[in-house]
Amino acid sequence: MTKITIAKGDGIGPEIMDATLSILKAANVPLEYDEVEIGEKSYLKGNTSGVDEAAWSSIRTNKVFLKAPITTPQGGGYKSLNVTMRKTLGLYANVRPCRVYPPYVTTKHPEMDMVIVRENEEDLYGGIEHQQTDEVVQCLKLISRPGCEKIIRYAFEYAKSYNRKKVTCFTKDNIMKQTDGLFHKVFDEIAQEYPEIENEHWIIDIGSAKVADSPEVFDVVVMPNLYGDVVSDIAAQIAGSVGLAGSSNIGQECAMFEAIHGSAPDIGGQNKANPSGLINASVMMLSHLGEFESAEKIQNAWLKTIEEGTHTFDIYKEGISKKLVGTKEFAEAVVANLGQKPQELAPVSLKDAKPVKIKDYQKAAKKDKELVGVDVFVDWAGTNPDDLGAILKELNTDKIELIMITNRGVKVWPNGFEETFCTDHWRCRYSTANADVEIAKEEILKVLQNAIDKGVDVIKTENLYTFDGTRGFSLGQGQ
Repeated sequence: MTKITIAKGDGIGPEIMDATLSILKAANVPLEYDEVEIGEKSYLKGNTSGVDEAAWSSIRTNKVFLKAPITTPQGGGYKSLNVTMRKTLGLYANVRPCRVYPPYVTTKHPEMDMVIVRENEEDLYGGIEHQQTDEVVQCLKLISRPGCEKIIRYAFEYAKSYNRKKVTCFTKDNIMKQTDGLFHKVFDEIAQEYPEIENEHWIIDIGSAKVADSPEVFDVVVMPNLYGDVVSDIAAQIAGSVGLAGSSNIGQECAMFEAIHGSAPDIGGQNKANPSGLINASVMMLSHLGEFESAEKIQNAWLKTIEEGTHTFDIYKEGISKKLVGTKEFAEAVVANLGQKPQELAPVSLKDAKPVKIKDYQKAAKKDKELVGVDVFVDWAGTNPDDLGAILKELNTDKIELIMITNRGVKVWPNGFEETFCTDHWRCRYSTANADVEIAKEEILKVLQNAIDKGVDVIKTENLYTFDGTRGFSLGQGQ
């Protein structure tokens, strides 16, 4: 027997969890359950993350967590439980299958069957933000090589385990050449290790448009955190089945499984909610545990139920649906169909599937890192870049000098355009005339001391490095 942690959550959570557990029991899945309290009640007891120590202990001990939706109380001071879980437990991969079920669930894309694999820990979701001037705030976008390798390798291993034929990468590396550029570079490297799986890359904007228009051309799609958050909701919406979809959050040690919808407190306790999202999440959980026979049996029974027209109110449609049922009755219908397969919808076969495992990250040899300059960010209320340039040239040292000023990334000095709109936030680059020449860090200190002496308001600095001779920083737009 495998012991897992469960949480019944809030709103419709207890109903759909009970429905799901009844199916797991009827399918004779060898599981034991450790129930914990998370969500609204935990928040109101003073746990700002919605998780108390007992819940943490259970999840970390059992490693597998099946979670119903939770409600976050209104008002400030409450942290996102999902974000806390994902980051604290290292759940780096968010996996969302987006399959359609025509004609039983209305969709404009009857051939859609894609899986979105979203990086779950970094990118802009690091939440590192600062206000630096009256007019400008920043959010740091952090992309790491181990983060890229883990999520991209997971996507290819998922495709391999579930007999998927293609993995597609979405980035915006035509603009963000360092961050998204790293994600794309690692994708190309890892793709070479899987010659049997087709690979391709799309720029995120046209890729998202293609998902909305022709999702059937995609199979497994992997992308950084923010893009994955947006595209997975687009895909779920056009599939017509937001209430049916489950998702998994996978880490090296722990995993969390949940429906993608919310707690819907307005219908809680009314035996109306569709338990399908959590049922399908439990199927993903069983696959993660290697219980493929049980996963296949439950998934096919669920498909058979949908095909028979036994539907809850959210998908019930006159002329297609045959029977309107509640949460409990829908689960009973799935139980009655255990051991059967759908006739119209494609049945699921997991006989050749394997649990997805990735190898540990191997740190590469350290690169030759050379300091070649510094970007000094300045709060200055003037509007003429030439005036600022004259001031900042006085900060030059014997070894480095001002070579460029940008405003919101656009070069405005020297030889900027008067049409360029400028805020009070200026990036001022100090380097040698030949940016490949290494400098000492003392030169940066001299620039900063000169800034203090001249009354220049420096709000941050970024050192400029090359790595094995390759520039590790962006040029200014127009440079």
